[in-house]
Amino acid sequence: MTHSPMRINALVIDAVDAERLAAFWSALLDRPIEGRTGPYVWLRRENGLALGFQRTAGPTPGKNRMHVDISTPDPAAERQRVESLGGRRLAEYADSGFLVMADPEGNEFCVIPEGPVGMDDEGRAHYLD
Repeated sequence: MTHSPMRINALVIDAVDAERLAAFWSALLDRPIEGRTGPYVWLRRENGLALGFQRTAGPTPGKNRMHVDISTPDPAAERQRVESLGGRRLAEYADSGFLVMADPEGNEFCVIPEGPVGMDDEGRAHYLD
């Protein structure tokens, strides 16, 4: 039996307030909310990938096991915009050299520069001051 290649179809983020979280990511990524199905709120699919927010009964405890990296020409300049939308910088990762942020419900994500990122042997990035 042969198999077809698999691909990631969607990233789905658990959310206590799926509408609020979808609005944050919609504004951050300039990707409009496209639809709602049951407990899900979906942003417009781009490059074959959907981004959805699933209403859950409570927050997910502990550190994310997976996170999103978003790229921009100037990560430091985007920090203020992320914060104005309700996100925050996670100071506990300041030594990593990465701009690690959290959305309004605490889901972690990194804002990285477009193109390659220099790293030392410990995995610390070299693009932030």
